[in-house]
Amino acid sequence: MPTTLTLKNIPNDVYDKLKAAAVRHRRSLNSEAIVCLEAALIPASIGAAERLDRARRLRAQIDGEFLAREIDDFKVEGRP
Repeated sequence: MPTTLTLKNIPNDVYDKLKAAAVRHRRSLNSEAIVCLEAALIPASIGAAERLDRARRLRAQIDGEFLAREIDDFKVEGRP
């Protein structure tokens, strides 16, 4: 059974953006809030075939090849 949630002290800019998105998507404010929460909290599930297809398309965009050491360097780049 769905649960009711009341939000208080929503910053004005967040409320304005939520309201604008609701109008843009032709949803109620409540429905838009639920869609936003679902998108943020429930990961999108994609199948193995789609994941593999995405990986192949990304790989096709790369010129050349990377050495294992270069890949390791990319993994740690920017980490403290």
